[in-house]
Amino acid sequence: MSAHAEALAAVEAAIGRGGEADDVVREVVEALHAHLGRFARLRFVEGGGPAAGDETETDGVPVRYGDAHVGDLELGGELSADDRELLERVAGLIAEHALVAWDTGGEAWEP
Repeated sequence: MSAHAEALAAVEAAIGRGGEADDVVREVVEALHAHLGRFARLRFVEGGGPAAGDETETDGVPVRYGDAHVGDLELGGELSADDRELLERVAGLIAEHALVAWDTGGEAWEP
């Protein structure tokens, strides 16, 4: 199994376990870092957000909830086509969790 497939499986498992939105997005970022060996971050539009690894210059994809741009999912370094495809898929999977973590400031919320 490729590192990208392993990362996606870990992300899907984290989302499947559920929990507080802040915890889910943090676990997703940690999974990306662990499986890809690169700095990973979810940067909310207002700033801040979970990160894992040694910070470096990043490239990423937007995270959108409906028409709202709620953040960017980033990896260290330049993105390959496989990286971009993975991040776009993950961004779609975490959009609801990213919105909640961003919008509620960590307060409990049920979708």
